[in-house]
Amino acid sequence: MWLSNNVTEFILLGLTQDPFRKKILFVVFLLFYMGTLLGNLLIIATIKTSQALGSPMYFFLFYLSLSDTCFSTTIAPRTIVDSLMKEASISFSECIIQVFTFHFFGCLEIFILILMAVDRYVAICKPLHYMTIMSHRVCGMLVAMAWVGSCVHSLVQIFLALSLPFCGPNKIDHYFCDLQPLLKLACSDTYMINLLLVSNSGAICTVSFLMLMVSYVIILRSLRNHSAEGRRKALSTCISHIIVVILFFGPCIFIYTRPATTFPMDKMIATFYSIGTPLLNPLIYTLRNAEVKNAMKNLWRKKLISDNRK
Repeated sequence: MWLSNNVTEFILLGLTQDPFRKKILFVVFLLFYMGTLLGNLLIIATIKTSQALGSPMYFFLFYLSLSDTCFSTTIAPRTIVDSLMKEASISFSECIIQVFTFHFFGCLEIFILILMAVDRYVAICKPLHYMTIMSHRVCGMLVAMAWVGSCVHSLVQIFLALSLPFCGPNKIDHYFCDLQPLLKLACSDTYMINLLLVSNSGAICTVSFLMLMVSYVIILRSLRNHSAEGRRKALSTCISHIIVVILFFGPCIFIYTRPATTFPMDKMIATFYSIGTPLLNPLIYTLRNAEVKNAMKNLWRKKLISDNRK
């Protein structure tokens, strides 16, 4: 049963109220978002069109790039527009939709990163059974489960958000809608809701991070039994994954695993995992992956040949 409230819209205070700094933020966020779209959509197009990238690792990388694109899109476009406005407002329903989509694609990215770790574990520790275990059908089912799990997580967030009563203050000290800044505006005791928030978002971040770190430790230990070339290639792939995991989970754990207290640095940390990480992921995966770089070169070569024939 939802609690009634008198608030129909919220005022987003953003990262700053200074007009000059808002113009700087407009340029920075626009460049970051365009870079995110370009990098991730290029990976999506490369994997879709390249027969050389048909392995499960690239199947999961495709969905990681897709989730990165959508994850960034839930925040960046509105933030870019809001930075040009004197006062940025968002309706109650739009705020709830933003909470859902932000957590849905963020959680989807977490699950995809876990699936990528599982894929690397099977490829390195069970190489003879790799194609049997990680068949196309199994990979499809795992991704479908990731989508369902993300939806369940996001619905819990929506349930918590709709259970909050808002009866006066409507200024959100953030640049997007999330449960933690909304908790500060609620006109009731939010102890239980904050506890549920930590046990939901916080637990997903922490448990997933620990699982991933343990899995990569096991993978790295097993590399001792491989040849020098095999170790080099596997190590390069695993290091890329570990970098992405640390960059994404570090800020998330800091934000979502503590009590309902906010720090001045929270908004800057949020920009890192909401805007920065989706931009860095394609750079990390392409710069450290020869197969992806070669596939991109072939895609670009085909495009040039096609244009010359016209």
